[in-house]
Amino acid sequence: MTAVMANGNWDPSLSGLLASLEESRRQLPSSEEEFGFLSGLLQSKELHALVKVHNKILENGKDDKLNPVLSSSMQVAVEVLEVILPRLGRSELCKELFLLLQKPHLQGLMCAHDAVAQKDYFPRLPEIPLDVEEDEETIKIVQLVKSNEPLGATIKSEDDTGKIVIARVMHGGAADRSGLIHVGDEVVEVNGINVEGKTPNDVLAILQASEGTITFKLVPADGRSGCRESKVRVRAHFDYSASADPYIPCKEAGLDFLKGDILHIVSQDDAYWWQARKEGDRNMRAGLIPSRALQERRILHERQQEDKTDSEGTNLEGEICTGVKCVGAERLLPSPCSSTSHCSRPPKIKKILYDLTEADDFMREEVATYEEVAKLYPRPGLYRPLALVGPPGVGRNELKRRLISTDPSKYRSPVPFTTRSIRPGEIEGKDYYFVSREVMEEDVAAGKFIEYGEYKGNLYGTSVESVLSLINAGYVCILSPHYQALKMIRTAQIKPYIIYIKPPLFDTLKETRTAAYARSTFDKENSRGFTDDELREMIHRGRRIEFMFSHFFDEEIVNADLSSAFESLVRIAISVETDPQWVPASWVQ
Repeated sequence: MTAVMANGNWDPSLSGLLASLEESRRQLPSSEEEFGFLSGLLQSKELHALVKVHNKILENGKDDKLNPVLSSSMQVAVEVLEVILPRLGRSELCKELFLLLQKPHLQGLMCAHDAVAQKDYFPRLPEIPLDVEEDEETIKIVQLVKSNEPLGATIKSEDDTGKIVIARVMHGGAADRSGLIHVGDEVVEVNGINVEGKTPNDVLAILQASEGTITFKLVPADGRSGCRESKVRVRAHFDYSASADPYIPCKEAGLDFLKGDILHIVSQDDAYWWQARKEGDRNMRAGLIPSRALQERRILHERQQEDKTDSEGTNLEGEICTGVKCVGAERLLPSPCSSTSHCSRPPKIKKILYDLTEADDFMREEVATYEEVAKLYPRPGLYRPLALVGPPGVGRNELKRRLISTDPSKYRSPVPFTTRSIRPGEIEGKDYYFVSREVMEEDVAAGKFIEYGEYKGNLYGTSVESVLSLINAGYVCILSPHYQALKMIRTAQIKPYIIYIKPPLFDTLKETRTAAYARSTFDKENSRGFTDDELREMIHRGRRIEFMFSHFFDEEIVNADLSSAFESLVRIAISVETDPQWVPASWVQ
């Protein structure tokens, strides 16, 4: 604000508004996002230029010397075109003038001139009709100027009465900003046309045929008031396209997003449809997205491959739009509980059976939909660990080794524990921590290890304390855990940044591993290359890991070329140290 105020050419009224905004920042019940929006608007060059133009017009209006000669330049231009039209074939000047007067830019300039000359600066609203009888119920009359922007409200027909009511008011839309239209308001008339006995589609047809202003006659809802926006942010774990959703009440009111997008959930009032905006999106009007309960039910429905698509009830609902066809039927998937006001999460199920040899895969996979997140800002001297996960043989350990070798004083990997005996040349605390089997088994049972396993009768594992000690000492801890350990390390205490190392397609995988003389990790006894079956198994395991744990991944690197994959890893490591990251909300509370 100081830089703006120092500008001597800045309009005093804007400076005063900006100063008042800063003074009332702590008193008004508004979010930082709302204050930031208003502050940015008041400091924008565009608004400043508009105010200067407005002031200049007002000043010129008071000066008789600057009054326009005429206020109908467009009409004069039309008359000139009619005059010179017969002379086009005989005069090049007439031809040039004829083409010039039809230029869109010149016509736009003349329209602007006429609007200023006629002082037609603002939309003109017709007089509000006052023909309500004293004995009639309370009526409110709302007038809105029709524009290219949707009004941002939806209507539906009540099942029991057939009345047309406001079903939703989209946060940030024109209806919401007006503060005059609320959920539950009954629509009595639209532009003087009584809507009794009409369907939502009929009302939409009236609105689409309207020009200029739209006048609503509404019966106010009892005890309804506007709700403040929530501040919840979530990361989406699935792709969504409103146009492909047969159940959304209005496709044009929907919000498309991709897996990994951060969404600002502004309203969760509806059990099935939330209102949300993409984080950082300048479009203030929220859109509809499926709620967590609805999306979980859809995923379970797809996995079970059931053929039940009929809903228990149907409500017509259409978007109140201008110039856009917005009609949809609200058909909800069967509810797992009898009440729509409270829906417990449905039980989690398995989709596929894994190999019996991998007993750790027999778990109930999560139904990933949305995860509440918050911004975690870099902390000097306290770095997030980097966890590289992927199928065996994909190259995680080689990438870890290369990253540590770039700066051993910065990047460290925790020293593992083992129950085997120390060998000649090994150093306690550098190669391993050597402990008895009894001690290690007790610590495993106490949950002190993020992962452990047995090889040739000896236990090996990585302790939670060894990871935390590196973090607290100011190192960047580099981990390459088994994917089954993700739930153990993805905690508020460790706060890992999880990078999935993905194998490429089979042909590329075979070509690159053969060219690099890569040694098989499936054969611990012999040094040999990967077989085709082993490469296919690597891809198969990679797909299984993605299916079960992709909602935990912060980044993905396809290890087709080791050099390119390493460059990506270095870039990610630097960004994690310097850039704010979205993490589970519980990590920053």
